[in-house]
Amino acid sequence: MKAIFLTNTKSNIEYVYGQKNIDKIAELTDIDLNVYCEEDILAEPEKFKNVEYIFSTWGMPGGGDISLTDYLPNVKALFYAAGSVKYFAPEYFRKNVRITSAYAANAVPVAEFTVAEILLANKGFYQASIMAKAKDHESAGEISRAHCGNYDAKIGIVGAGMIGRKVIELLKPYRLDILIYDEFLNDEQAKAIGGRKCDLETLFKECDVVSNHLANVPATVGIFKKKHFEMMKQNATFINTGRGAQVDEDAMLDVLSKRKDICAVLDVTVEEPPKADSAFYTLDNVFLTPHIAGSQANEVRRMAEIIVSEFENYINSEKMVYEITPEKLEKMA
Repeated sequence: MKAIFLTNTKSNIEYVYGQKNIDKIAELTDIDLNVYCEEDILAEPEKFKNVEYIFSTWGMPGGGDISLTDYLPNVKALFYAAGSVKYFAPEYFRKNVRITSAYAANAVPVAEFTVAEILLANKGFYQASIMAKAKDHESAGEISRAHCGNYDAKIGIVGAGMIGRKVIELLKPYRLDILIYDEFLNDEQAKAIGGRKCDLETLFKECDVVSNHLANVPATVGIFKKKHFEMMKQNATFINTGRGAQVDEDAMLDVLSKRKDICAVLDVTVEEPPKADSAFYTLDNVFLTPHIAGSQANEVRRMAEIIVSEFENYINSEKMVYEITPEKLEKMA
C-alpha cells in the first residue's frame, strides 16, 4: 500500500472525509481503506514501511515521546483535513515530509460564527436575552437600545491571519469601522483588506466589539491583560474564538465582576470546560460556548475536499495551495 488513513480517533475519518472523498482518494492512489492509529503502527511496523502518503484529521498522533516518522521511513507527504498542525508537524519536518492542511477551510465556519456574534453583540443580544428570559422586557429593551447597533459601529479585529481576514471580508456588507491590531501588517496592507491599523490599547478603548484571532504562539500567551478590559468602552463586547491562553482570565473576570455593562463571549477558555467553581459560570456578563466555532457537521466536508484537491496538485507536480512550511508554521495558530 502507498497510502493510509491515520488518526487515533478512527471514527473521525468517516466523519470528516465521507465516502465520496474516500472513494476519490482511492481512485488517485493505492490506499488501504482501513483506518490506523499509533498503536497499530507500533505493533506492526513492517506493514507500514512502504507508506508514502498519510491522510489524517483530528486525532492525528504526535507531540509525545514517540516519533512515528521512525516507523514510517518512506513517507513523503502528509495531508491533514483539519486546522492546526503545530503539535505534530516538527517531527515530520525533521524528516523532510511535506505537509498540507485544511486550515483555510476551517477558517470559514470560525469567521461565520464570529460575524454572527459581532452582529448580535452590537444589538445587546446577550445581556438583553437574559432579562427577557426573566420576564423583564422593559429592562431588556433598555439594554439593547444602549448598544450601538450595526451601523457605524467600531469593530476591533485582533490578528489579521486567515480567520481575521475572513471576518473582515464577511463584514463588508455592513457599514462598520474596522480597526486592526496585527504586528505583521502595515498601514497599507490593513487598508487593502478593509481596515485601519492601530495599537492594542487604542483598539480596546475605541471599539464596540473586540474579536480575537491571534495565532497560538508563545508571544501571544497572556496578551490580553487587566488594563485592556478596564479600558473597554461602555457596553462593549469581547469575543474570543482564538485561544483561551491568550487571556489573563483572572484579570478579565475581575473586571467583568465590576463592570456589568461590558460582556465576554467565549468559545475558548484555558481549561475546557472551566472548573466547576469558576466565575465563568456565575457572572451574568460571561457567555460560554463549548469550542464549536470550527468545522462541524456538514462543514467538515469542506476540509476533506481541500485535502483531495491538494493531493491532486501534489501527484500532478503542481503547487499545493495550503502547504505548511517551517517558516509559515511559526506565524500560524
